[in-house]
Amino acid sequence: MLLIKNADIYAPAPVGRGDILVAGGRIVRIEPGIRIPESYCESFDAARLIAVPGFIDGHVHMTGGGGEGGYATRTPELVLSDAIRGGVTTIVGCLGTDGVTRSLRALLAKARGLDEEGISTFIYTGYYAVPVRTLTGSIEQDLLLIDKVIGVGEIALSDHRSTQPTFDEFARIAAEARRGGILSGKAGVVNVHMGDGRRGLSLLRRILDETEIPATQFLPTHINRNPTLFQEGISYAKAGGLVDLTTSTVSAFLDKGEVQCSQGLRAMLEAGVDAAHITFTSDGQGSLPDFDEQGRLRRLGVGRVTSLFAGVRDAVLEKHVALATALQVITANPARILKLRGKGHLAAGADADIVLLEPETLEIQGVIAKGRWLMKDREVLVKGTFE
Repeated sequence: MLLIKNADIYAPAPVGRGDILVAGGRIVRIEPGIRIPESYCESFDAARLIAVPGFIDGHVHMTGGGGEGGYATRTPELVLSDAIRGGVTTIVGCLGTDGVTRSLRALLAKARGLDEEGISTFIYTGYYAVPVRTLTGSIEQDLLLIDKVIGVGEIALSDHRSTQPTFDEFARIAAEARRGGILSGKAGVVNVHMGDGRRGLSLLRRILDETEIPATQFLPTHINRNPTLFQEGISYAKAGGLVDLTTSTVSAFLDKGEVQCSQGLRAMLEAGVDAAHITFTSDGQGSLPDFDEQGRLRRLGVGRVTSLFAGVRDAVLEKHVALATALQVITANPARILKLRGKGHLAAGADADIVLLEPETLEIQGVIAKGRWLMKDREVLVKGTFE
């Protein structure tokens, strides 16, 4: 058992100062003045700290990504300590451009490995390409038969690396994902990679106009990729759609017009977008390729899961977004959208995934996942098997 005393609790809404009692990997009670004999329980005084839910990163290339510049540009796998340093206690893994040398079997194995090492993991089936390659032969079967599969993606649209799916092909993917999600009790979300192409969200909007599939079935990511797509994303979100902003970036992207995620959050809120429709993801371990106008690779960066909370922190400290609102985009919102039960909130019965923050700087001081200390007093206590 673990008793966190006197924390300023954001669940993610502020609930005041109190104690959090953890047992068996779950939160048992949250209230002021909990008393447990010391012989039964470890006690930690968090009087100078803020306690928030563990962060959810819904788009991470766990097994690495990239390869757009040849074999030497394949990015490395995620290591556990990177997630811990970023306060990330739940990860959804995906493949990207390469679904040949990066396989779904390897992604599933990596997810199970990270789970054994100490954090919670899920995956998407498929990758950029259509027809969708799956583990069992269909999206529906993957959702129904494989516990960690919660959706499909990232399916690439409006991108020169996409397989240019037709309306009918994309509609069938969404329909199968929805049916599999309904039958399995999972989200069945279609994670959509948005590129720089001039068609933008047009295929998504057409699906919503011409079929019965609801907007909540789709989570288009990289919506802050350029100003035009970003403005289209605002209209899409105000009409009921969900949008995801990518926190990993490089200076070349920002120089070319990419909207910084913290500024994007503020702009969307000011434009009247419901905060519940916005998420942040890191694109961790994914490649950040800079292509010229002819589609030739000029340079390549690597996404980092540590950028996830850095984006939220910047939104609060520099863009003056309320902490509770900014926290939603990496806690309660992805938990609801992806149907991750027990995640995204601090409440009795929820999973004991907790991040402790310094109140002035919002620096991460402690990380607890599944009721276990992974970082304490800014020191990473648990590392991956081969770190």
